Amino acid sequence: MTQRNLSIRALWHVACTLALCCSAAHAQQGPKHGIAMYGEPALPPDFVSLPYANPDAPTGGRIIFGEVGGFDSLNPHILKGNAPWGVQANVFEGLMGRSYDEPFTLYGLLAATIETGPNREWVEFTLRPEARFSDGSPVTVDDVIWSHTILGTEGHPRFHAAWQKVDTIEQTGPSSLRITFNSPDRELPLIMGLRPIFQKAQWGGRDFAASSMIPPIATGPYVIDKADPGRSLVLSRNPDYWGRDLPFAQGQYNLDEIRYEYFADSGVMFEAFKAGEITSFREGDAARWDEGYDFGAVASGEIVKAEIPHERPTGISGLVFNTRSPVFSDWRVRDALLHAFNYTFIAQTQTGGADPRIPSFFGNSVLAMGDGPAEGPVRALLEPFEDSLVPGALDAYALPAGDGTARNRKGIRTAVQQLEAAGWTPQDGVMRNQNGTPLTFEILLRQGSAQEQAIVNIFTEALGRLGISPKITTIDNAQYVERTNVYDFDMAFYRRALSLSPGNEQILYWGSDGVTEPGSRNWMGMDSPAAEAMIDTMLNARSSDEFTSAVRALDRVLTTGRYVIPLWYSAASRLAFRKELHYPDRLPLYGDWSGFQPDVWWWEE
Repeated sequence: MTQRNLSIRALWHVACTLALCCSAAHAQQGPKHGIAMYGEPALPPDFVSLPYANPDAPTGGRIIFGEVGGFDSLNPHILKGNAPWGVQANVFEGLMGRSYDEPFTLYGLLAATIETGPNREWVEFTLRPEARFSDGSPVTVDDVIWSHTILGTEGHPRFHAAWQKVDTIEQTGPSSLRITFNSPDRELPLIMGLRPIFQKAQWGGRDFAASSMIPPIATGPYVIDKADPGRSLVLSRNPDYWGRDLPFAQGQYNLDEIRYEYFADSGVMFEAFKAGEITSFREGDAARWDEGYDFGAVASGEIVKAEIPHERPTGISGLVFNTRSPVFSDWRVRDALLHAFNYTFIAQTQTGGADPRIPSFFGNSVLAMGDGPAEGPVRALLEPFEDSLVPGALDAYALPAGDGTARNRKGIRTAVQQLEAAGWTPQDGVMRNQNGTPLTFEILLRQGSAQEQAIVNIFTEALGRLGISPKITTIDNAQYVERTNVYDFDMAFYRRALSLSPGNEQILYWGSDGVTEPGSRNWMGMDSPAAEAMIDTMLNARSSDEFTSAVRALDRVLTTGRYVIPLWYSAASRLAFRKELHYPDRLPLYGDWSGFQPDVWWWEE
């Protein structure tokens, strides 16, 4: 960790605390141009552009991304089907837009102003009169109310939890609406500001929840030009985009075309990039970044390599245990497999050990659980749940790393001890319980990831020394989405990006409703009163210190619960791209994150 990173984190923490002391205890008075989770927005009402955008950037050109897999739907806001991320990110807009230079601050987009009650028990939005859908029709209050209602009732389950906290949603004027809440939750006004807005008329007589390839009519800067499932998606910049003159849009949406090419696997995709079929590539393999970019276009300068630092949490990436499966319901079995997973050896073989291991879900940030035992307010938050917590939650805990050798003898010995404590013993070379049932499970893999397959191969070799023989099933992207949506797996690769402003989405990630409700992000099936209590404390925190303590406590519950075998992370994104593509010198706090590429990039010969 560099001194610069430490300084940025410290300044951010102090800034949040000072802003809170000045204004958190006071109600927002009257309509405003923006809203922050704590304190006031950093940008004034007359700001010129977002600080990390270049308002003088030229327009034109295109960017071509590569994606593994395919898609069979163009509605990314429902459970059915597999929709491309680019539609959600570039075609739809909300009432408010997010600045990725602040932990959680929104500025007016479709809405000109936002106003909240003294305790944020309601929020009122006033629409901009110039707001238009891509077909030129005006955005009405009726469109907004319908969008919120349909998403909360028939949309993807990720929208349901917040909708259940809505008491009423009603029109209050020709261009204004108010949403009143039935539960205390200071984040709700911001969440409602980010909901995508649909054109109600387009959906008359149609089943919103049904998967469809009909291009949605929305308000964003791009429209769907061509969609060829399994092959490509082309988004074109709308020359009549209603918001092109807004300060929020200055320096954004500069490229005329955003194209996504789909490939069967990541290896083929990288070769396509080398051949010039892709113009920007995010590299997740540190070893290949150091050794695999010696092809001609890099040597000639046609391809530029850049590392984009960020200040966001590590999130979690690794093999997730589905605790709905009886074999993984006992934390000691999960702990045993964590010890059997020879991390140091695997990292060395896959990435040369260049990147550090994910230490916890919110690692690399001020929200991380940190080293040592829980202390102070974090401990006070967790102690009422001590009897239900897994060992390590209140004490010092660190992930087992392995000894760096292929055999990992110490890790295997510890794994055997934990399995025996859980009632599993080796019998004739096979790990069995007292009924003689062998310990086995299925590892679900998505086609196209050679690295994931290689990791699982090394892992299964280690499990073989324990007398455990898992079944490995490799399926295509559509089947993978379908099975994971209904939690039909024992173990799978799992990735969750986490931000500096965790909130209601944490209920979708870790809430007990997700144990049975399909489509949640709670793949591990965790049912933890402690986790839900920490989330509730986060949502109602009145100070940054209280909020930070609650997230650190949640991080402890998640990490020590042994729900995931974590892999590695990078404190910077590795991007390789055509020399004609450019981005501003001023980087956002979140670095290479949603809202960075392609949003503030431009093409210049």
